[in-house]
Amino acid sequence: MNDAQDVQGRTQTAADGALLDAYSEAVASAAETVTPSVVHIEVRRRGARGGALGSGFVFTANGYILTNSHVVHGADAVTVSLADGRRFPGELVGDDPHTDLAVVRVHADGLVPAALGDSAALRPGQLAVAIGSPLGFQTTVTAGVVSALGRSLRSESGRQIDGVIQTDAALNPGNSGGPLVDSRGRVVGVNTAVIAGTQGICFAVPVNTAKFVAGELIRDGRVRRAYLGLGGQDVRLAPLAARRMGLDQDRALLVTEVAPGTPADVAGFEPGDLVTSYGGEEVRGVDDLHRALTAAAVGRRTRVGVLRDGRRLELAVVPAEAS
Repeated sequence: MNDAQDVQGRTQTAADGALLDAYSEAVASAAETVTPSVVHIEVRRRGARGGALGSGFVFTANGYILTNSHVVHGADAVTVSLADGRRFPGELVGDDPHTDLAVVRVHADGLVPAALGDSAALRPGQLAVAIGSPLGFQTTVTAGVVSALGRSLRSESGRQIDGVIQTDAALNPGNSGGPLVDSRGRVVGVNTAVIAGTQGICFAVPVNTAKFVAGELIRDGRVRRAYLGLGGQDVRLAPLAARRMGLDQDRALLVTEVAPGTPADVAGFEPGDLVTSYGGEEVRGVDDLHRALTAAAVGRRTRVGVLRDGRRLELAVVPAEAS
């Protein structure tokens, strides 16, 4: 090796080291930011052997905690351990099996609420850090990337959860309900599931969905919602195609599934349709449609803007109440 090659090699090694240092600092900083908000949850159910374990995070200063429905559903007793070691009984405010989200409350001073980010701004490939209590090991940090957006999962209730975040940040039993955060420590998802027998395929419910559900649970103790009976995922619209159709938006909801006999089926929705509006309001994805399908929408005939085979259509749908 000549001198020039030696210098080039040392320069490349130094550059690689700097990149690794930057990555490590980003992960450590994100973890340090959100760790004071992360909690360990222990659940007791009457008649069950032992107890269930999970994670969660404080999101308000007055003690409201987000976690998964499957962690606390049907609990007879909930105990919450804070990051500082204090333990408190947890009150189950409400849970929503359809989105696998729940809110628990503790009455404690000195709580540190996590900052909530914007899951709509996520991009595949960006840093994702998960924190929780896998197998009871509290405040465990794993890191990876946002692998994909717009995935769909079946919740334990059988309802399809749309718009789910896929990540390769390692999750294990006990991580459920913990936060998935970005490089600034802002919560972008609630960790919810892994696919058994695989590695690096894990999922989180988007924080924008969690914000809506948490608000409903705190107010009413449950989420009353309308449903159409379709599954979908967020997609980008080609700018030229959108302009040709007279649309200002750059995103829509792609219909991937229409269940037989449901309001969506009766209204004539088809897989492949692009939903662009609901009741005159723009639909840019799953979260927008979920926000529209509140209890007030049940039984109300509503016009839905759709793109199909290069044409703009309006379908009339009458949502039913979700059971």
